[in-house]
Parts: sequence; structure tokens; C-alpha cells
Amino acid sequence: MRELPRQLTAGELAELFEGRTALVEQLAKIDRPLERADAVAHSLTEPQKLEALSAHPAIGQREGLSARSAAEQGAGDDPAVLAELAGLNRAYEQRFGFRFVVFVNGRSKAEIVPILEERLTRTRDEELETALSELVAIAVDRWRRG
Repeated sequence: MRELPRQLTAGELAELFEGRTALVEQLAKIDRPLERADAVAHSLTEPQKLEALSAHPAIGQREGLSARSAAEQGAGDDPAVLAELAGLNRAYEQRFGFRFVVFVNGRSKAEIVPILEERLTRTRDEELETALSELVAIAVDRWRRG
């Protein structure tokens, strides 16, 4: 595993965070961006937070994925599970107004279903903070794995 870097360019960060967002632009300007990413993400304005989350693909999405996202989301393309995830993703976005983001960490799509269901029971503020922390965890893991 690689150590966290002292500096990263906006392009390198955009690959880790799935797009060139305000979060990425702010992180590119500071030392130790991945160590400080959680604090920076939580300090963003709400529109900037939503932009960062919207750049990430939905769990179970099959088209338009980056190579990293496709590998992380892995196998487990059971049509029933994918349909359930699609429905839960829609419910989540309707309830909270932003995309569900979770650090998959080797779990199957079927294992994500109960996590998504549980997170639907939270308040919007709790979920926004969780989603941002998950987004940062994904980026840090991507860097460490190379």
C-alpha cells in the first residue's frame, strides 16, 4: 500500500473522486490533501457537497462507469439485486436529494442492499455527512491501492 501523498494535482484528485469538482479544486491547493479531505469535504457549501456526491456513480450502475468504479463494484449482477438497488437508489435520491455513496470495500451488491436500507432511515444531515465520509474513504483507498 502506498503512503498518502504530500501533494496531488487536480487531475490526479479528479480520478480518485470521479470528477473535477470544487472539492477536488480545493484539495489540489493544499498539502496532504487526502489526509485533510474529510475536513475539507465537510467544510464545503451544500451545493459543493452535492456536486462532489453527484460526480460519483450510483451503486449498481452498469453504464458510464470509470474503470476504477467498475472494478470496485465488481461482480454480482443478479438481475433481482440490481433491480432492488435501482429502486433503493431512486428512493434514496428522492428522500435526500443526493446520490447514495458507500465504500464497497469488497462487498457484493447483495451485501449493500441492507446498508442502503438502513441509511434510508437516517436524517438528511446525518446522511449527508456519512456520504461525504464514504466518498473520502473511497478516494483514500483508491490512492493506497494504486
